[in-house]
Amino acid sequence: MDYQVGQIGRVVIARGFEGEDVYKEIEGIAAKEGIRSGAVFLVGGLRTGKVVVGPKDPSDITEPIFREFDDAREIAGVGTLFCDGDDPKLHLHGAMGRGDDVIAGCPRGGATVFCLLEVVILEIEGVTAARAMDPELGIKVLQMLSN
Repeated sequence: MDYQVGQIGRVVIARGFEGEDVYKEIEGIAAKEGIRSGAVFLVGGLRTGKVVVGPKDPSDITEPIFREFDDAREIAGVGTLFCDGDDPKLHLHGAMGRGDDVIAGCPRGGATVFCLLEVVILEIEGVTAARAMDPELGIKVLQMLSN
């Protein structure tokens, strides 16, 4: 495992409103505040989402299985923020449920807020990490950069 040690910087709290794009809003806050690395926690509701729930073929992760919903679900999620070039990018995983129907995964196909969403961003200072293409995996992944 590659790793670096940093420390918590600023703490940002935010409230999302009905219909807002979760990724656009969180990445927008990070860009505005100059947050290049961070941890994200969120609780609340999602009206819609397109969630990656695994790869179609476990030996080829580049083709995901998606599950979509548009029925207003509760979410508990955690994620990371690291830059891809100059832009902070959110990587989020969570459990999204309505009644007994639960989807767990990565809503990287998009998600919009239902009613409200509470977000906490913990800035991580003192690390040099970013998202970059991994030629072996064929996707952008977290990579530690030299200090």
